[in-house]
Amino acid sequence: MMIDRKELEQSMQRENRLPPGQALTLKFPVLHYGPVPVFDPQTWTFRVFGEVEEEKIWKWEEFQRLPHLKVLYDLHCVTRWSKFDTHWEGISVKKLLDEKIIVPKPGAKYVIQHAENGFTANLPVEVVASERFLLATHFEGEPISAEHGYPLRGVVGALPGKHSHLDVYLWKGAKWLRGLEFSKVDRPGFWEQAGYHNKADIWKEQRFG
Repeated sequence: MMIDRKELEQSMQRENRLPPGQALTLKFPVLHYGPVPVFDPQTWTFRVFGEVEEEKIWKWEEFQRLPHLKVLYDLHCVTRWSKFDTHWEGISVKKLLDEKIIVPKPGAKYVIQHAENGFTANLPVEVVASERFLLATHFEGEPISAEHGYPLRGVVGALPGKHSHLDVYLWKGAKWLRGLEFSKVDRPGFWEQAGYHNKADIWKEQRFG
């Protein structure tokens, strides 16, 4: 059955799920800076470090054994597209924190995502520790594609119908993720240094600094 994009967009507006300045898309646009990295499961590791009680380093096989869950997100890109009711699977940092697999030190206020090619993205701990952030391995039931961040990307999504000051634009989740650094101080990531807003609240249209 053909989906009427405009009709669906109007429905999202009525449900108060479409942030200001956004337009609904049925596609999943690809936006990133630099080449797509090559994944080698034999050498790949994921590191949690900084202001934590115990540093963690997981190999790919070990990482996949961490507790998984499935979530439903609305995605909102700073380039003004929004994609609704997207299905993701991966590892929840909230769950790792709740189960004391990761134990931040009291001074940890921010999390710096470290990705391939030296790319970074920054978020407050309260966002990373919420249901709105996922270490994603699958999209719509399939491993995420290379261009969308395979084998692992940070995804920040809005929970359908639940407004929050924790809802941020999609760039705040890094593709090709390799580590999380818990930090006492905030450090603007790649896009923030290029002029994007540091907080990126979708409901306040915090697009640029």
